[in-house]
Amino acid sequence: MSDGSATPAKQPVPVVSAAAEPVNSRGHATDVELLQRAADARRELYAAIGARVIGQHDVVELMLVALLSRGHALLVGVPGLAKTLLVASLAEALDLGFGRVQFTPDLLPADITGTDVLHEEEEPTGNVRRRVRFLAGPIFHNLILADEINRTPPKTQAALLQAMQERRVTVGTATHNLPDPFQVFATRNPIEQEGTYPLPEAQLDRFLLEIHIDYPSELEEREVARRTTSEQKGEVPRVLTTTEVRALQGLVPRIPVTDAAVQLAVALGRATRPRSTDRNTPKEVREYVRFGAGPRGSQALVLAAKARAALLGQAAADVDDVRALVTPVLRHRLVLSYRAEAEGVRDVDVLARVVEAVR
Repeated sequence: MSDGSATPAKQPVPVVSAAAEPVNSRGHATDVELLQRAADARRELYAAIGARVIGQHDVVELMLVALLSRGHALLVGVPGLAKTLLVASLAEALDLGFGRVQFTPDLLPADITGTDVLHEEEEPTGNVRRRVRFLAGPIFHNLILADEINRTPPKTQAALLQAMQERRVTVGTATHNLPDPFQVFATRNPIEQEGTYPLPEAQLDRFLLEIHIDYPSELEEREVARRTTSEQKGEVPRVLTTTEVRALQGLVPRIPVTDAAVQLAVALGRATRPRSTDRNTPKEVREYVRFGAGPRGSQALVLAAKARAALLGQAAADVDDVRALVTPVLRHRLVLSYRAEAEGVRDVDVLARVVEAVR
């Protein structure tokens, strides 16, 4: 991808443990087996999504990083780059409940969270009793596609914010837990801003990754034009069951991470803060950034690095994993100044200088 949101994947490092048993005493897969399954699932999901979507391998890898990290992802790209199709294809390849919400200016919180309705029940005696019953909205699925998320008012965005952060929603006086896992993959059009509502920084910070989708290559675009105008449509095979998804997500926190990788993640996050006294903070940050990434940025870097290591079959996350994820993890956590906008300085330009300054 041209914005540097991912680097070419490293070759999987085989994990071999002579003392490891195939399964533990309870009959569950060991971490060694889960690590191998994660690497296999990465290849299988590439092929499954590739049956419907041409190219975009870097984007798919980042989506899988978000999936294994139990994180939310924001997909940004101009119309026609298969943002919605990517999320829908991923959902088809997984044994997870899938819900889609088309965000519009007239969308209300109850339209996505659900509402209490008056329900009549006939008792055996023939009497009719009225009861209040909660009717769940489309957000009560494992994987949510929030299409054009910036087209809905702040009130509705606030309802989604609670779901993203707490993985539960409050309707009336009752709080309802969301399914496990619960993840939001949102799309946003960066061109047309008329009739849109900018996402608040608090909500942007809840997204683990901001994934920018670029135009396909000429060869890929030829294949897109050929395949999408033919009668035959690609079928996405099922790759992972719900149990496997939960198991792989549970593996990620147990992936070791080197001290150097943690130090790098923290240093990169701190170097984005213009008022920081850190010697690694470049002058571009002090000139063009109003607010940098908070501690959640460093946490996200470490967690995403662990997920990437698992997908590559590596026994531990290292500095290469952290550096590969700097842009998608930190770009949406920067608040640029008016000077940056006037001079055409982008978040990726600032982050490139941060990466150069932090060694």
